[in-house]
Amino acid sequence: MQPKPQLRIGYGVDVHQLAAGYPLWIGGIQLPSELGAVGHSDADVLIHAICDALLGALALRDIGYHFSDQDPQFKGIDSKILLTRVIDLVKGKGYAIVNIDATVILESPKVNPHIAQMQEVLAAILEIQTDEISIKATTHEKVDSFGEKRAIKAYAAALLYQI
Repeated sequence: MQPKPQLRIGYGVDVHQLAAGYPLWIGGIQLPSELGAVGHSDADVLIHAICDALLGALALRDIGYHFSDQDPQFKGIDSKILLTRVIDLVKGKGYAIVNIDATVILESPKVNPHIAQMQEVLAAILEIQTDEISIKATTHEKVDSFGEKRAIKAYAAALLYQI
């Protein structure tokens, strides 16, 4: 009997408050917006959710465990750097990415016009093709903190295979 390839799936979620005076980083790019995400790093919810999905797939805990918001070296850090470090952990465990599926919840600005650029930026870091990273965007139909433009959320799932 042939051995089955080893597949691992992970799931991640991240939430950040929105406020005036902060930049809005999503998927490694800055979107024009009056409100930005508040956080210790650049508060890129999409990258943070992807990091947690990748770490979770390999039972490596979460992004806060590896990059504590109590550690001054991560203050204001570009989340693309964090994602690069997570990819190094994934490769170090002998895995690579099959695909990523993610959703961003944000009332405004509209995310859809920027998805192709996000895919390009993230695919380069993740070492996958752009069609192996799905990014979807939705609103909360003006309901709760997300619909009232007070917060942003992202979900991500990652499928990994053993190299």
